[in-house]
Amino acid sequence: MLLLLLVMVMFTVNAVFMEGPADTLQYHAFIDIGNGISTRIVDMYVIAPTNGGISTQFDIPDDVAGREYLVEADLERAKQRILVSSGDIRSSISIAGIGATRGVTGNTTGAGWNVIEYSSEGF
Repeated sequence: MLLLLLVMVMFTVNAVFMEGPADTLQYHAFIDIGNGISTRIVDMYVIAPTNGGISTQFDIPDDVAGREYLVEADLERAKQRILVSSGDIRSSISIAGIGATRGVTGNTTGAGWNVIEYSSEGF
């Protein structure tokens, strides 16, 4: 009986004290990453030339809580959003103010340097 109780406690401790806080940390880190990318996109839009292009390079964490993740820029109707996800953990951040005039699409991971490019001629 004691052995059965010990096995149940082992599984509960892992879920409550290890995975739960790691998932919470990951979700909040995804919000921070999405907000940072959203800000970079809006800043680039503000200084973008009428004719020509502009490019910026930035770095985001390689992993969060020891797990890799995916960042996607998604355009759904006139709503722009940044989706950051890994497994079941997802966050969605709006890109304020530019969705109706400029469509932003693409994806990246945390590995290496990331680039945002703008061209007045489109891609």
